Amino acid sequence: MVGDQLAKGGTGQVPSEYSYPLERRVGRKSANPLSKNLGLHTAGQLLDYFPRAYMKRGELTPIADVPHDENVTLIARVNSNVMRPMRSRKGKITEITITDGSGRLGVMHIAFFHGYKAHTELVVGRQAMFSGKVTSYRGRLTLNNPVYMLLDEEDGTDSETLAARPVPVYRANHKVSSWAISTVVKVLLNAVDFEQMPDPLPYNFVRREGLLSLRRTYEQIHRPATMEEIAPAERRIRFQEAMVLQTTLAKRRAEITRQEATARLPRSEGLLDRFDAQLPFTLTTGQQQIGQDLTSELARDYPMNRLLQGEVGSGKTIVALRAMLQVIDAGGQAVLLAPTEVLAAQHYYSITAALGSLAEGGMLGGDAEGTQVRLLTGSRSTAERKKALLDAADGTAGIIIGTHALLSENVSFYDLGLIVVDEQHRFGVEQRDVLRTKAHRPPHLLVMTATPIPRTVAMTVFGDLDTSSLTELPAGRAPIQTHVVPLAEKPAWRDRIWARAREEIDAGRQVYVVCPKIGDDQPEDDEMLALEAGAGGAGGQRSAGGDGASAANGGAEDDTSKPLASVAQLARYTAEEPSLQGAKIGTLHGRLDPEEKADTMAAFNDGRLDMLISTTVIEVGVDVPNATLMIIVDADRFGISQLHQLRGRVGRGEHAGTCLLVSSLDADHPSRARLEAAASTTDGFELAQLDLQLRREGDVLGANQSGGRSTLKKLRVVHAEDQEIIEKARAEAQSIIEEDPDLYQHQALDRAIQYYLKPEEEAFLERG
Repeated sequence: MVGDQLAKGGTGQVPSEYSYPLERRVGRKSANPLSKNLGLHTAGQLLDYFPRAYMKRGELTPIADVPHDENVTLIARVNSNVMRPMRSRKGKITEITITDGSGRLGVMHIAFFHGYKAHTELVVGRQAMFSGKVTSYRGRLTLNNPVYMLLDEEDGTDSETLAARPVPVYRANHKVSSWAISTVVKVLLNAVDFEQMPDPLPYNFVRREGLLSLRRTYEQIHRPATMEEIAPAERRIRFQEAMVLQTTLAKRRAEITRQEATARLPRSEGLLDRFDAQLPFTLTTGQQQIGQDLTSELARDYPMNRLLQGEVGSGKTIVALRAMLQVIDAGGQAVLLAPTEVLAAQHYYSITAALGSLAEGGMLGGDAEGTQVRLLTGSRSTAERKKALLDAADGTAGIIIGTHALLSENVSFYDLGLIVVDEQHRFGVEQRDVLRTKAHRPPHLLVMTATPIPRTVAMTVFGDLDTSSLTELPAGRAPIQTHVVPLAEKPAWRDRIWARAREEIDAGRQVYVVCPKIGDDQPEDDEMLALEAGAGGAGGQRSAGGDGASAANGGAEDDTSKPLASVAQLARYTAEEPSLQGAKIGTLHGRLDPEEKADTMAAFNDGRLDMLISTTVIEVGVDVPNATLMIIVDADRFGISQLHQLRGRVGRGEHAGTCLLVSSLDADHPSRARLEAAASTTDGFELAQLDLQLRREGDVLGANQSGGRSTLKKLRVVHAEDQEIIEKARAEAQSIIEEDPDLYQHQALDRAIQYYLKPEEEAFLERG
């Protein structure tokens, strides 16, 4: 809803009821606690402070399910009530037990010091709602200093009506109870002039979708007469949130079409045609179709703005390279931004190898019509950096690949026509904007991701970018076999893991071993931390104990009782493991010197190492065709999408790949279900959706990667019904913008956009 932002001022007419000071609607005595403790200062902010749940008066809360050491609100029945003198001081204490009626586990103890009122009111058999912090004292479940409200009495309401009326539960704290908030809300609903609240949703749209009016929405969300009244009110709120977002995105898409970009027309017998002619394989149907789409969009005189999401190993890089070559054929340059030096170097070597002589334009032995490719990262030598900077500036290099080093002020381009961002969720809008400013005219944009992480899935559903999806694997690519190794039930399998690795090595193939931590005393990886800082918190995955074993990515942050495997520990272990004697083993993680990282990766790539023990720096883009086995230790510390990304590093050549998900967790641990899900399918899009359902979409308008509190109050991408709402809102928003691009005829909707979306939240919408 729009109350939060309508209260903050800005351009345009402010609807008075949303911005009206709360104390002038409900009185200073009622408003002050909400203002001081909850940050609710206006009528609109309180109206949009929706209940987080509803309780039925006749249904008792299961006490066994109540979380410990948290403030809770529950409905229970008084089971006993005794007042007695205190032993160590003067006065009396009222001891009460409450029950949910389920037996011994459904009992909670409460003590009121000098609790004469509680002793009188909380008689045995009476039902009440209690709010306080749950603790354990002498083995008994205890509610500390609770406040309570009797539920079987309410002035002016008959008992039958009262019994049907749900009890709204608000997010509260120890200073303001849920029903204190509810009491003030009821006063506000009676005082607000809803006629002064213009509806952001078009009237015809409201009628067509059968949505409630604003007045009925707020009435039914805050004081529903029955449980059945809640759903229509929440549905109206979700439509409004979806409409605000979709109209914003539709406006942005329209604005993009009004920008003047340089059309990059395809050239017959140019670099792209010659590259296609020398390809040793046939492009998949999906690659060909998306290639045609990119060809058409690059030839337009307004910027392409497209997301390319593809299955691990589906050939996204080839699609992006063909787009780069079209831009080069038209006289422009392309830049590829990668999140890590390992991935940037991998792109550099794979692209130059794919181009062959076409990447040596003007060089001895190179193709006279070719171009040049340059790599720019922080670890390059001074001479290499100077050469890359000069070739980018004078146009010698048609393709420039790099990390955040590309964003430096001293980097310039001759004619930047295309920006390709790999693993786009690792970057923020700020980095993309820096690159845009280095182009003479608005450049075309292609962002890529393998299996989408939940926030990316959410952004894709919201439609912030035109989306292409690669779902088929190239011909000859065998599916990866994935197996869970449950050491809790089968400890003897520990030895079999390393014997299996030896079998692959003896067959002339190579093995990855991935773990969540670098060293015994090093819980975080500097490279990943720098990555997050550079992305401005734009969704870089915070690690739970390594380069990227992310609790935010679904890691089992609740299981901290056992030490995690580390690169250092496994390096020591495998050096002494009898079955691996004589194997050449290397280690790789983000804290290594950049040159050492590059040398280690090159040694593995060239076959000089049999086994590479690594953190998740090899998660994306690393391509070693001879690697056929991946062993992920403490796999329960990784999310579904991350596991899928990791296993995509094997089976990239002529031999099939195998991934072993090693876990010491018990079979009934919830994280084990996640591992079984990852092992059950290799369909990355199916896994991404499952990951989204398990972890929620996080804050679509903020930096939270997943699972946290969302800026959206009711709209949830995980719900199938909400996806339908988003699609309907998108169609309506597109129609509105086509007919009224500046929203002159939809001023209420325009104001809702202005006040609902803070500028920084609008910026996040561009990250999809």
